[in-house]
Amino acid sequence: MSSTAARVHETDRLGFGGTLARWTRRAIAGAVLMGLLLVGGTAARVWQVARIDDPTKADAIVVLGAAQYSGTPSSVFEARLEQAVKLFNRGVAPSVVTVGGKQEGDVYTEAASGRNYLIGRGVPGDRIIAVEEGSDTLRSIEGVSREMGEHGMTSAVLVSDPWHSLRTRTMARDAGLEAWTAPTRQGPAVFTRESQAHGIARETGALIWYQLTHFSADFPYTAGQ
Repeated sequence: MSSTAARVHETDRLGFGGTLARWTRRAIAGAVLMGLLLVGGTAARVWQVARIDDPTKADAIVVLGAAQYSGTPSSVFEARLEQAVKLFNRGVAPSVVTVGGKQEGDVYTEAASGRNYLIGRGVPGDRIIAVEEGSDTLRSIEGVSREMGEHGMTSAVLVSDPWHSLRTRTMARDAGLEAWTAPTRQGPAVFTRESQAHGIARETGALIWYQLTHFSADFPYTAGQ
């Protein structure tokens, strides 16, 4: 019996309902496989870009905001700011941009808190631009892009946690900036394998959501801010 005849015979044996069920199962299995490949590939890219440390000279060092408490940066935010201080002292860029708004009830914005911290660490105040807006990564990056454009700046070294690097870089480039990353290598986000795994999972989901919708998806840290 030829293969064509065999398929016709099997279709007749299963009937329409059985054939439909079989193809439905195959479609579901294919969709699950594609989903696993998408998630796995994205996670691998998040991990790969997290390992990149590119201190190529730029117009500005951009520090992504994180929680602050009455003007005192959280441990996550402090780790990012310390990395910015190192890069500034190495002459990577002549200016530092801090970014981030404030939560309800806060006195300070993340950007202002970061600026004050940097001044306390010896970075001249006239070299710091505080972009006091943005409640998530996307809005922060959009605010930074507008502010840098007004100052004639086009390139940025992005400072955040390693796992945040790919999404931040993707959004910055989508916003029209020439951007590369030099993430912090200290702080709660990199302390333990658990925090590293959490960061990769978090950013994998957030990046896939952004690429599908171009909306932001920031999930809270659990590594202690």
